[in-house]
Amino acid sequence: MQRLAELVIFAGRRQTGPQAPPRIWRRLFHLIAGSSVPAAGIFAPEREFLLVLTVLATGAVVLELSRFGIGPLNRVYLRSMAPLLKGEEVSRMTGATHMLVAAALVFWLFGREVAVPVMFFLSLGDPVAAIVGSRLPGFRLAGKSPGGTLAFVVTGSAIAALLVGSGAIGYHWGLWAGAVIAAAVELAGIPPDDNLTVPLIAGAAMWGMGV
Repeated sequence: MQRLAELVIFAGRRQTGPQAPPRIWRRLFHLIAGSSVPAAGIFAPEREFLLVLTVLATGAVVLELSRFGIGPLNRVYLRSMAPLLKGEEVSRMTGATHMLVAAALVFWLFGREVAVPVMFFLSLGDPVAAIVGSRLPGFRLAGKSPGGTLAFVVTGSAIAALLVGSGAIGYHWGLWAGAVIAAAVELAGIPPDDNLTVPLIAGAAMWGMGV
């Protein structure tokens, strides 16, 4: 096990050194891949969509667990996914897998009316908060800019308005409250990963409000 751990750490150092690719690729992936799930949830037949989403989430978790125990597989995975990974994801589940698991859970637990907006809050609000927050000077809370959190709220509110205005989901005031809660959870940085905790906590709150 010690040897496997060393292999994981070595692979991680290779992808997080001075030549590490810019964060823009990770943010673009987060935005595009993350948004494709709720977009599919709007248009795809519900039963088939839930089945495919569950299979994808389960497969992602199985792959993650397998790479942690198989050094060569982890090295191949890290080389292939290097532009999209954070340094700490060498030895823990990636944000993409957390997002897939969260999507499967919120669609199963809370239904489309909650899951579609809350997954868009995450896929669009989170990168906007990161971009805006990184460019604003001044006070930081838990290493994050309150300005980025405000940008998350504005983005989430716009998403809610667009979804309601287009008829994709029905109107409910809890959609806008959910955008605020999602931004607060992202700011708090609740473990294990924002990609899991933001949809689950905000989604549960929205469901409790009757969305």
